Amino acid sequence: MKIRPSVDNIRRLPLRLAPGLFLINSGVGKLGLDEESAAGLQAMAGNAIPQVHLLSPAVFGKTLAAGEIALGTALLTPMVRTGVAGAGLTAFSAGLLRMYARTPGMHENLRPTQDGTAIAKDSWLLGIGLSLIVDALAGRGRKDKEDARGDDGGPGDEQGQESAAEQS
Repeated sequence: MKIRPSVDNIRRLPLRLAPGLFLINSGVGKLGLDEESAAGLQAMAGNAIPQVHLLSPAVFGKTLAAGEIALGTALLTPMVRTGVAGAGLTAFSAGLLRMYARTPGMHENLRPTQDGTAIAKDSWLLGIGLSLIVDALAGRGRKDKEDARGDDGGPGDEQGQESAAEQS
């Protein structure tokens, strides 16, 4: 199986590259968290998801780091479908924004305070995740229309030509 970049993959590259690298860097930075720093992150995360308090701070810190690295890797891996990567990024960023909204001192009437700016700026992750989902759904619609028209290897349809060559 030969993997070649498609126009869709190239178009989506910036949307996947920026948050993917950002999340991997963030996760790697959290791998060496001390107990006190992990407990601070856990307390903030507990405002959005109370169940995180069931974990020890050390386990929470390692789990958060692994999750960020895994999500970043998924975004950078072309074999991971765009919609799946977008759904993961959307869920992660929604959790961050929920934490922002529920943590006292992070905002005043949703406007970020000095302490909240670092989290509020991550709203761009939500925008990118939603864009990836919408793009994947729109791409699926185009594929369905091509199938309905019968684009099955005619001139200019390289994938169809490869499929026809494999069948002969």
